[in-house]
Amino acid sequence: MPADHYHVARKSLLLAGLPDDAAKAILEHARVREMERGATVFLQGERAAAVYIVVEGWIKLYRIAPNGAEAVVGVFTRGHSFGEAVAFTHDAYPVSAECATDCRLIRIETDTILRLLRDKPEFALSLLSATFAHLHRLVAQIEQLKAQTGAQRVAEFLLEHVPEEAEGSIDVTLPYDKVLIAGRLGMKPESLSRAFAKLRDQGVRVKQNHAVIEDVQSLRNYAEEDPAMAWSKG
Repeated sequence: MPADHYHVARKSLLLAGLPDDAAKAILEHARVREMERGATVFLQGERAAAVYIVVEGWIKLYRIAPNGAEAVVGVFTRGHSFGEAVAFTHDAYPVSAECATDCRLIRIETDTILRLLRDKPEFALSLLSATFAHLHRLVAQIEQLKAQTGAQRVAEFLLEHVPEEAEGSIDVTLPYDKVLIAGRLGMKPESLSRAFAKLRDQGVRVKQNHAVIEDVQSLRNYAEEDPAMAWSKG
């Protein structure tokens, strides 16, 4: 495995808490997969047999509702791991995973990880931390859906792609298409367009796959304020 791939994998939630010898033992049996945009990584209902780490590109996790509607559960990019929660129990994947862009993934067979846990059970806590982190991320998404307006959710999404130390004006490149952004935020594409329009009053201008934020701190304040105040601003 190339050295840069190893460093990306070591920063993932799955392996960040492991000592070097354990991480190397896992990664020496891993495989790198090149996949095109639209390719399926796994399907909802399939037996979970592997965990993945994203080296390049964006992965979409989604569920298909009984009425056929697609619900985006999460979007993952470089250094993110996914599939841990069910893979360790060989249960079925509760979601499907699809490449939102061309991707390079590291595939780790769960049997490799389970062998390590049997040999060195003290590593279990480090591996379980990845599952808890994903749970916390889902809780945060639910909180956004319940406690923020659509425009606030979009503002929060834009700010996720702004460096923490950034101030003043900044140009943000949208990481993937607007249909996927809408799904990630629990919105319809037309609702996303309306939210972007509302953010013009907050100094946000969107053109194609770029968003120019006139004042980062002002947008942070807007995203964090009481939803009642945000509603009053449209």
